[in-house]
Amino acid sequence: VVIHEDGSLSVRDNGSGIPVEIHSKTNLSTLETVLTILHAGGKFGQEGGHYKVSGGLHGVGVSVVNALSEWLEAQVWYNGRHYIQRYARGVAQGPVEDLGATEERGTYIRFKPDAQIFKTTNFQAEIIVYRLRELAFLNKGITMTFEDRRTKRQHRFLYQGGIVSYVNYLNRNKTVINKNPIYIAGTKDDVQVEAAIQYNDSYTETMLSFANNIHTHEGGTHMVGFRSALTRSINDYARRRNLLKNSDDNLTGDDVREGCTALISVRVRDPQFEGQTKTKLGNSEIRGIVESLVNEALSCFLEENPTEAKRIVEKCMQAARARQAARRARELTRRKSALEVSSLPGKLADCSLTDPELCEIFIVEGDSAGGTAKQSRDRRFQAVLPLRGKILNVEKARLDKILSNAEIRSMITAFGTGVGEDFDISKARYRKIVLMTDADVDGAHIRTLLLTFFYRYMRPLLEQGYVYIALPPLYGVRKGKDIFYAWDDEELEQLLGRIGRSGVMIQRYKGLGEMNAEQLWDTTMDPEKRTILQLTVDDAILADDIFTTLMGEKVEPRREFIEAHAAEATNIDI
Repeated sequence: VVIHEDGSLSVRDNGSGIPVEIHSKTNLSTLETVLTILHAGGKFGQEGGHYKVSGGLHGVGVSVVNALSEWLEAQVWYNGRHYIQRYARGVAQGPVEDLGATEERGTYIRFKPDAQIFKTTNFQAEIIVYRLRELAFLNKGITMTFEDRRTKRQHRFLYQGGIVSYVNYLNRNKTVINKNPIYIAGTKDDVQVEAAIQYNDSYTETMLSFANNIHTHEGGTHMVGFRSALTRSINDYARRRNLLKNSDDNLTGDDVREGCTALISVRVRDPQFEGQTKTKLGNSEIRGIVESLVNEALSCFLEENPTEAKRIVEKCMQAARARQAARRARELTRRKSALEVSSLPGKLADCSLTDPELCEIFIVEGDSAGGTAKQSRDRRFQAVLPLRGKILNVEKARLDKILSNAEIRSMITAFGTGVGEDFDISKARYRKIVLMTDADVDGAHIRTLLLTFFYRYMRPLLEQGYVYIALPPLYGVRKGKDIFYAWDDEELEQLLGRIGRSGVMIQRYKGLGEMNAEQLWDTTMDPEKRTILQLTVDDAILADDIFTTLMGEKVEPRREFIEAHAAEATNIDI
């Protein structure tokens, strides 16, 4: 895959090449048929087309790309000949040309997105690199190369270990419990199943599922079958080995998934995805197939590897004990109902409206800033919750310890959603949760601690866009009776160029507490004037990786990350 200097993108493979003979139904070449007619992909045709399994559902991929491109060029090396055909906005600019004999084979497609259709036609290299790496992991032995000629960036991905390499990669910054991932592979009723499992000493799970190479973010029947088999086989083994006594409850799914990094990949002839984005697999028969294959293989592994099996079961039993302690702690934090204001934290200044869609809460660093925020807010729809000091780093603690932290308990109670397995976003008391911290390094650290907590224990708040970051100004500039604000050094320079430098007083705000209530309202809290950043999770695996690197136990990956990205740092506090 190459991103070219002109903004076009090309993809080349060394497959058999798209055929060029005249298609019996369209009287066009097969190449032109595939590029211009919907539902004409390689998976269609006699006896299920040219391949057994496909991520495509409707045969619309390349024909839609062609229709939405300013221009497209297709080259094919097929049956010893080299062919080319060009298109403009989906229309062939001439017939397929024969460029002569060749010993190569494969297909090359280069296209430029149409700026008349798309607001932005700029390809994001990071997303393409991530997807190519993922495909290389899922298809062991296949080489993926990437080149961005705009920035001279290059990557080459080849993983002979396949999904085992992927699990090792995901756990590379974690301390693992079973040194080598457990690998499971089997075929049943024409469904191919692959899985890899490795435990680490963290308190969170990372579980990925794929169907025909497509990342099913919402899981589906293959994930349900996998989780069920994991829980069942570990419980059965623990009972057989008397690690769980007769009086002990079974381990729950949450217990056996704590610290588990796992990947399940299935190849299905006729996948049924739920929704257009293919984020959930719906084939009902897949659950039983995955469950029986994984249960059988995992049970064998546990029996044949008693030392690792015991460590895994002990990890799960620790999780069970912590879950029971967390349940007791959670019962203390759970609000009786949204109307029982008496159970809200004492330092919360709540708003008078009760419709969550209209309400927002500011999480403010420190009592002094909290006091200013309480004075400056609009009491009808803005609530303020001051936090004292830095909250616990949840990356290094279990839920029972987390729930003993007073600041975290205050937030859980105020939000009304519950936490962890009890989390229910429909009970949220505010549609906007705004993190309002100082514009210095301490403020950034507190923000990071809060985001780590939200990501690990209230992730839907981030995924559904409930969480925002306030942007208080860095500078206040007074000239005569007027006061102006600047949010960074560049803006300050532009402001001074506009109003002149003579008779100017510049104040650099170290903290929110340095602003009075009117200034804080004008710059940071007034919905008509403020700027707030909405946070979302584009790529859960990348986000997971960054939280582990920056907030986890291991120092070396953090050091490497800082060294690699030091040049990108802005707003440095020295």
